[in-house]
Amino acid sequence: MSTSAVLAATEPAAVGNDPWWLILVKIVAIFAILVLLVLFTIVGERKVIGYMQVRPGPNRVGPWGLLQSLADGIKLAFKEDIVPAAADKAVFILAPIISAIVAIVAFAVIPLGPNVSVFGHVTALQLTDLPVGVLYILACSSLGVYGIVLAGWASGSTYPLLGGMRSAAQMISYEIAMGLSIVPVLLTAGSLSTSEIIGAQENTWFVFTLLPSFVVYAISAVGETNRAPFDLPEAESELVGGFHTEYSSLKFAMFFLGEYINMVTVSALCATLFLGGWRAPFGIGTIWPGANENWWPILWFLLKVVAALFVFIWLRGTLPRLRYDQFMHFGWKVLVPVSLVWLLLVAAMRTISREYDLSTRNVLIGLAVVLLVVVALSLLVPERAKKEVDARDPNPQSDFPVPPMDLVVPPSPRLKPQVPAKVGADEQPPTEEKED
Repeated sequence: MSTSAVLAATEPAAVGNDPWWLILVKIVAIFAILVLLVLFTIVGERKVIGYMQVRPGPNRVGPWGLLQSLADGIKLAFKEDIVPAAADKAVFILAPIISAIVAIVAFAVIPLGPNVSVFGHVTALQLTDLPVGVLYILACSSLGVYGIVLAGWASGSTYPLLGGMRSAAQMISYEIAMGLSIVPVLLTAGSLSTSEIIGAQENTWFVFTLLPSFVVYAISAVGETNRAPFDLPEAESELVGGFHTEYSSLKFAMFFLGEYINMVTVSALCATLFLGGWRAPFGIGTIWPGANENWWPILWFLLKVVAALFVFIWLRGTLPRLRYDQFMHFGWKVLVPVSLVWLLLVAAMRTISREYDLSTRNVLIGLAVVLLVVVALSLLVPERAKKEVDARDPNPQSDFPVPPMDLVVPPSPRLKPQVPAKVGADEQPPTEEKED
C-alpha cells in the first residue's frame, strides 16, 4: 500500500479545515456528479420504459442515444420563456430556483467514501460532516415543497394551484412516515452524523436488522419525490401538468432538475442509512481488503444509488397512479402506524438486550420478520372479506355513491326551451309533396 493510502486510512479527516481550493473542488465535483446522474437517469428512464413497452427509446443523439438529455436541456434553454399575465412574477421566477437549490445543497453531508489523500491533504470524500447531518437532509427536503406550492399559487391558474395543494398535503403526509422510519436507524447507530451511521454498519447493514424501516423509507421516498405511482401533483390526465403547467424554458428545466436531483438525494440517503453507504457490497470487503480504501468506495456508493434509481424507473413503468383518497389513506393509516409500532419495538428491544445481554441484531431481525408478516396479513384480510361479500351479493355496491343504471339525466336548466315557430296569417304551413 502506498504512503498516501496509509495516511488516508489511519489519520482522521480534517472536515471543516480543508483549504479553500479543496472545498471549491468538492463543491464542483458534487455538482458535476449530480448533473451527470440526472442526465443519465433521464436517458436510462426513457430507455428502460421503452424496453418495457417493446420500443427502442431515444437512439438518435449520441451513441445509443446517451446524449439525448443534453440535447433536450439545450433545446429548453433556447425555447421561449413565457410568464402568464395573471402570475405573480417575482414568486413565479423564485419558485423553480428554490426547488433546484434545496435539492442540490442537501447532498453536502452525504459521504461518498472514506478518507483519502489529495495532493498531500488528508480529507474525507464529503463536503462537510455535521453532527446533525440527517436532520439537515430532512430540513432541505422539507423546504422543497415551498418551491412547488409557490409555483402553483403564483401561476394564477386553477390546475397549477390544485397541483401545489396536492403536493403540500402529500409531502407533509409522507415526510412524517419517512422521519419515523429514520428514527430506529438513529437509535441503533447512536448518532445523527451520516459518517458515523456508515461506521455503525461495518459488520451488518441496517437493511437486514431494520427491514421495516427500510420498506417504509422506500415507499415514503417515492411519495416525497412526487414519482409514480404517487405523481398526483403533476397528474397529466387530471391537471394537465400540475404545478408546472404554466412554466417553460429554463424555469421548467429547473423544476425537472430539482425533481431528479431529489431522486438522487433520497437514493443516496437510502444507501447511507440502510445499505452500508460507501462500503463494498456482498462481502467483497472480506475477500478484497482494499475494496474499502482509496477511491474504490465511490464506485460502490454510485452502484447502490443507481440501483435505487432503477427502482424509481421500474415503478413508473409498472404501477398505475393511485387515487388521491387511496394515497392519503395508505400514508396515514398504514405507513405511520407501522412506523410507530416498529419504533416502539426497536426501543424496547434495545433496552431489553442491554439488561439481559442479548444479541440486538438477531432480536431485531426476528421482530422485523414478525412485523412484516402481521402487516401483510392485515392488508390481505380486508381483501378476502370483500371478496366473500362480493361472492354473496350478486350486485355489490362500492363505498362510493353509484347512480342507478336506468338514470335519466334531466336537461340542463341553462338551455332555453325551444318555442315552435308561429305561422303567420298570410303564410301557409308547409305541406308534404306527394310523388306521382
